[in-house]
Amino acid sequence: QLQASGGGLAQAGESLRLSCAASGRIFSYNTMAWYRQTPGKQRNLVARMSSGGSTYVDDSVQGRFIISRDNAKNTVYLQMNSLKPEDTAVYYCNIITGGADYWGQGTLVTVSS
Repeated sequence: QLQASGGGLAQAGESLRLSCAASGRIFSYNTMAWYRQTPGKQRNLVARMSSGGSTYVDDSVQGRFIISRDNAKNTVYLQMNSLKPEDTAVYYCNIITGGADYWGQGTLVTVSS
């Protein structure tokens, strides 16, 4: 189970921080990620981080968004800085563990200009 929080309304240039806590059967090696989706569009990867520390950040948010995690808490964070209106989306957290793929419920981020 994944529980995401931290979405909301921000103005362009402001920051928000998303959190997502995983519970249940979590293998020590896993990858947690953030995706985002706007209406009518596909869900796209924003950033991911493995429990070993390997990180990927999409070019569209590189230099503005930072992914981090607390392995002891099975929690992943997404620090979103210098937000832009085009960052408006529903953000979903994801975990791949033990060969299975799980999704959180999504949290809405709205950035006004």
